[in-house]
Amino acid sequence: MKSIHIITPVKDSINTTLQTIEAVVNSTTDRKFEYTIYNDFSTAENRLLLEEITSSKKIGLVNMETITEHPSPNYLLILQMAQQRAIQENAHLIIIESDVIVNNNTIQELAEMADRMPNCGLLGAITVDYDNNVNFPYLYAKNIGRVMLPTRKRLSFCCTLITNAFLKSYNFNNLDNKKAWFDVHISHKAIELGFTNFIMGHLPVLHQPHSSRPWKQLKYQNPVKYYWLKATKGLDKI
Repeated sequence: MKSIHIITPVKDSINTTLQTIEAVVNSTTDRKFEYTIYNDFSTAENRLLLEEITSSKKIGLVNMETITEHPSPNYLLILQMAQQRAIQENAHLIIIESDVIVNNNTIQELAEMADRMPNCGLLGAITVDYDNNVNFPYLYAKNIGRVMLPTRKRLSFCCTLITNAFLKSYNFNNLDNKKAWFDVHISHKAIELGFTNFIMGHLPVLHQPHSSRPWKQLKYQNPVKYYWLKATKGLDKI
């Protein structure tokens, strides 16, 4: 039975982040877990708030500005640091992003299934809105129902467990440092290495998309402008 290392990368969006933290620390699980917030260049005011809340909840905080001068997003470095720690602790890694609110049983269910399923690579909890309808980024799976299914499609890192076995099989130092996001590549790499990924249709989590980077809402509100920014400014590379 593996322990769990849980991480939440944060870029401002303090209101949703506080909801994320509260849901994680109040989860019911028999697993030993360490929870770390990676503050990726939030404002000074929000950094102070994160320092206060993590201290009061007795959870870890890493301020990325003390480690790197590279501007946000620093998802690559965060993943590399988290992988190293999870391997050292013989733990699975769960990524819960700062616009996701898990349920009381989410962590326990992910951990149990990761240990139960042979050769599992990634387990992704399906995301839903306030009306419990499947939403971005799992719209492709909106018709699977409340079941757990293997998938060859990419799993988002909204709320995803990466097994210790896969972490030991693929070094995140090999990820492309020209990109900003890595869920697509890592999902496909797990399949390539012979692991099976699963989408957890029976384990929904609330997702409030792009709360930390509101400019990405343009993808739905003004797609022409979104793709122009993506092309001209090199944003959102996956």
